[in-house]
Amino acid sequence: MNWNSKRVVVTGAGGFIGSHLCEALVQTGADVTAMIHYSGRPDWGNLELAPSQIKSSLKVVAGNIEDTEFVLRQVSGQHVIFHLAALIAIPYSYVAPRSYITTNVLGTLNVLEAAKACGVEKVVHTSTSETYGTAIYTPIDENHPLQGQSPYSASKIGADKLAESYYRSFGLPVATIRPFNTFGPRQSARAIIPTIITQALARSEIRLGSTEPVRDFNFVQDVADAFIKVAESSKCVGDVVNVGSGLGITIGDLATEILRLIGSNKPIVSAKDRFRPADSEVFKLICDNSRVRRLTGWKQTHSLEQGLIKAIEFVSNHLTAYKADQFTI
Repeated sequence: MNWNSKRVVVTGAGGFIGSHLCEALVQTGADVTAMIHYSGRPDWGNLELAPSQIKSSLKVVAGNIEDTEFVLRQVSGQHVIFHLAALIAIPYSYVAPRSYITTNVLGTLNVLEAAKACGVEKVVHTSTSETYGTAIYTPIDENHPLQGQSPYSASKIGADKLAESYYRSFGLPVATIRPFNTFGPRQSARAIIPTIITQALARSEIRLGSTEPVRDFNFVQDVADAFIKVAESSKCVGDVVNVGSGLGITIGDLATEILRLIGSNKPIVSAKDRFRPADSEVFKLICDNSRVRRLTGWKQTHSLEQGLIKAIEFVSNHLTAYKADQFTI
């Protein structure tokens, strides 16, 4: 695919992964429309943290993925859609489950309908490893059963199945990418790695929920590269591909590693208010990435340690933007 000739729209462009994907796409030469969520504030979310030459190359539009007409206007005339807009915080999905259905399911429906109406060349739909729930077997391949263990994961399963149905029913050229846990610069305190780093830098102890779950962590630039490679591959159309390292680490060992890199020996404390409901906790997620490697040639280029060093540097330089004394859901 020659990106120099491609008009691309990224939904959720002001988010963590979305901002990095916009940056990577600009570097390929693509003409990028960055859709961000309208908030009334004069900023572009995480895109504000991108280099100035990247920001000047973007067409940024603010609106709501739930607005059918807005989505249709932005998709019209585009070649490729990267659909990342979603509510993603698992704890908040216990508080406001209806909003997750509205944004994640109906918002995805709007994107798919617009893509069908406008005849786009490719849609890359974003899933999540949380759709697998607690692993029945590991490493987890794309044939693993889907289990809705939180309102968030249930909403993403619904969105994934909509994407599948539009390929099967209408021949829409849609590919679903299922990243495992992504981390790196610009990530909010909602996620576990910035949570640990901010507390290690600003508090006397590290307060966490369960330290036993195992996760497969992947640096955000590697994940952005996977999005582009999935878009480039005709073999991914109508399919789902996992993106992950294939390596797992417990949350407790992750916290210990971050403390080692920071040079801290602060205690790790179990905080009951940070636990998920027992039947909602996902205990083991380790990726089988053989399909994405076979279909696209993607491979990971950052080790966990290399990525953590960059994440620590970012949080250290932006510590005032984080509220280490609060539990962000």
